[in-house]
Amino acid sequence: MTVSLHYLGPQGSFTHQAASAAAQLIPDGGECVAAPNVPAIFDAVANGNGWGVVAWENNVEGYVVPNLDALIDAEDVAGFARVSVDVTFDALVRPGHGDLTVVRAHPHGLAQCSKFIAEHALTAEPSSSNAAACRDIAADEVALGPSICAGLYGLNVLCKGVQDFDGASTDFLVLAPREQVREQLVQAETQGVTEFESIVAFIPLSTGPGVLADLLDVIRDAGLNMTSFISRPIKGHAGTYSFIATLDAAPWQPQFKAVLNTVVAHGDWVKTLAVYPRRERPNPPVSAWMLPDGGVRLTPEDTAAGMQFEPDDDKELLWA
Repeated sequence: MTVSLHYLGPQGSFTHQAASAAAQLIPDGGECVAAPNVPAIFDAVANGNGWGVVAWENNVEGYVVPNLDALIDAEDVAGFARVSVDVTFDALVRPGHGDLTVVRAHPHGLAQCSKFIAEHALTAEPSSSNAAACRDIAADEVALGPSICAGLYGLNVLCKGVQDFDGASTDFLVLAPREQVREQLVQAETQGVTEFESIVAFIPLSTGPGVLADLLDVIRDAGLNMTSFISRPIKGHAGTYSFIATLDAAPWQPQFKAVLNTVVAHGDWVKTLAVYPRRERPNPPVSAWMLPDGGVRLTPEDTAAGMQFEPDDDKELLWA
């Protein structure tokens, strides 16, 4: 029996592409169904009307924060697969357009095409999705979206590849009710998957010096590899945070299970947001040309030559 996959529509969005890819990868994946917004996707999953596909992390703009917050708050929804889609933007216009003064896209799309927007002196207006910007485009507007949207919505290409950075991609999570997530993970194990990644949210109920360090010590002492760690405020409560870690392990594996037991026994709150087969990730070094302007760095050669900090380094480090 196949299961429908609900994605942020309309047709042609990057999420639609991710849903189509997921339908091919997941044995039970079925029809792709457009949803008007992300809450509708979560509602469909929670009500047992299918699975959902939501954008999770972009390698230019980082985490898609509203979706992260929604998954933390969701009552019976978790992720069981992670799908990556290459992201490039074309600037699209209506045939016979007028003077172009406005540009529309999803907020992440606008952020990833900031140079094009500035060069053309356009006023940025957010849309619910990049494909929605293309579908609803007005005569004085430019829409930023996938190239497929030109044919879908009868648009002309003003400029191709207007993103600030080449090589951009977005990862998407496939969501299901928690019991179905467990079934999918058992199925993955029976198919020979032995390595998993997990995304887990922690909320320490006590706050103050050393609380976060203690949590990280538990993870480190268990020998778990952590590939991402971020914080989100508990809305409206200054000084309180949830911490979201991505770890190379499954929560039922002994070392990770021991970590969860320790944190729960301490009285803190824990929630597994997603578990999926581990991806092969590159581990390239950070080259000097990638570093931001300013800052301080001594190379191994500098250290070997006995070089010390320069006077300008005091300014960068704000040493008195």
